[in-house]
Amino acid sequence: MERIALPNPSRLDWCRADRGMTLEQLAQAAGVVQSKLEAALQGDAALTIAQLQKVATSLDKGILFFLEPQDVNIAAAHTPQFRTLANQKPEMSQNLRRLIERVEKQRETYLYLRQELGDDSGIEAFAPPILARLTVEKKAAFVREWLGLRDAKNTFTSYRDAIEARGVLVIRSNGYAGPWQIGKESPILGFSLFDPRCPVIVVKKQASEAQLCFTLMHELAHVLLHKTSMMDDESDLYSYQGMEQEANAFAGFLLVPTAFLATVDDRLRPNHVAEYEQWLAPQVKRWGVSTEVVLRRLLDTQRLSKELYSEYRAWVKQRVVAPIDGHAVRHRFSEPRHVFGNAYVRTVIGALSAREITLNKASSYLDNLKIDDLHKLEKFYANA
Repeated sequence: MERIALPNPSRLDWCRADRGMTLEQLAQAAGVVQSKLEAALQGDAALTIAQLQKVATSLDKGILFFLEPQDVNIAAAHTPQFRTLANQKPEMSQNLRRLIERVEKQRETYLYLRQELGDDSGIEAFAPPILARLTVEKKAAFVREWLGLRDAKNTFTSYRDAIEARGVLVIRSNGYAGPWQIGKESPILGFSLFDPRCPVIVVKKQASEAQLCFTLMHELAHVLLHKTSMMDDESDLYSYQGMEQEANAFAGFLLVPTAFLATVDDRLRPNHVAEYEQWLAPQVKRWGVSTEVVLRRLLDTQRLSKELYSEYRAWVKQRVVAPIDGHAVRHRFSEPRHVFGNAYVRTVIGALSAREITLNKASSYLDNLKIDDLHKLEKFYANA
């Protein structure tokens, strides 16, 4: 005989509404007859454990959440960081809301494993630099030193590793459909969740790695300068007002310091904006930035006119660029590194090696990686 459970109707209905799902959509997602759910919401019918598990999975909750007798504490249902982002972007999609919650769970897992490993985790606790009373340019210079970015040559990976070494977790979304994707139709390019224990930065997969770098440093500005959670779309990354303007300026100065900019020869600037990328190719490749970031810095220092900058942006918008970093060229075992970063994955592998967690736990922490792929990942880090 199947075991049955009587779910708390108020919790079931609150969670359904919080997910923005109709009863019909929930029934379809869970594979449970709609009339059965209607009766459960009225408190007139029980669900089998298997049915309740399907409903819980569809709502991203554990089964015990729906068996608690008390009503949901709405004030505690979401973290302050989540509520901050939801207030900034009230129109955010349900998929994005789920991603934020997933990211927060990932951070808690990361902190738990680091605590279990103690000094063996090899990760520095987050201790932000003091930047008060400095100009934005000096703040950026100070943070470059703090991150240890003394070499001009950098990539998204080297920037990410430097930031994670300072106790900030960086997640890069997948480009294909799945739980770690920011949809192509979404205007959101990135967000930051400030937490004094371990802030998290999330960047959306974009057309080029250089764009990822700028988004990454823009979000780092919100973490270090503003100490707040922020969600940013394309308009925010071109804003000239308030905190967004400061974050953009900070990202520009950090990626392209004044000393770097001095190596650009204005005398070689082409007459047509379509040739700007070729003109700045050496600097763009070496610094790990986009042509537009260099042009924006030249604009800010009055070495490039607003007209030419606008003309270049118009030219870029009408151009079709093939996406990079496709899923097909990567092996499954490397996906966790791509999405969660080396700091997180090394921590999970370290906890597994120290027998703090089981293989199954490690698999669940690494996006349900198959055991064979998990062993490949272990070998990769052992040989790194």
